[in-house]
Amino acid sequence: MTPRSFLLTPELADYVRNSSEPVDDVIADLVAETAAMAERGEAPSTMQIAPEQGAFMRLLTTALGARRAIEIGTFTGMSALCVARGLPDDGSLLCLDINETWTAVARRYWERAGVASRIELRLGDALTSLRALPAVATFDLAFVDADKTGYPAYVEELHPRMIPNGVVLLDNTLRSGRVIDPGTDDDRAMVGLNAALAADPRWETVLLPIADGLTMLRKR
Repeated sequence: MTPRSFLLTPELADYVRNSSEPVDDVIADLVAETAAMAERGEAPSTMQIAPEQGAFMRLLTTALGARRAIEIGTFTGMSALCVARGLPDDGSLLCLDINETWTAVARRYWERAGVASRIELRLGDALTSLRALPAVATFDLAFVDADKTGYPAYVEELHPRMIPNGVVLLDNTLRSGRVIDPGTDDDRAMVGLNAALAADPRWETVLLPIADGLTMLRKR
């Protein structure tokens, strides 16, 4: 099954995709392989971003003129693939993830798409890897799609490492609508984070109803 927003019916999801940048064979095959892994119980397909979100992220990367990007939570590599495609030839994307099996799939598709040279993957605890980076303004763009209770720490550590006007994207900030009535620790963590970011003067914040909620932060 192709990932889609919980806000859309299947028919509307098809319409959105058909009215956006077409999905090529690389993306289509990656979606299909990830779905097959989920059917075998090898991976949760819900962790993959929707194709229209990928198209948006590629467009945004290009429009921002981003050259240095970082991703926290890579899974099977679709978001990284889309961001890397939006970077210039000499741009770079640093991916932080803990799962060697899922990211092995990602590596194959990055090679196939011809963007592997722009991507560095570091395996290990993402927060430890992030804190090991120099706390200086480095990145134009960041994408966070990892453990939800870890988001506040990721955002805090990203702040000094983003350039002025740098953009951070946070995935799953609507939690399939459960932010209205949170039932899990992940849900409650997101509710707290959403409220904190809206009041944080260091960031300009907008929560967009894209896919499962995509919050965009601009470092002031």
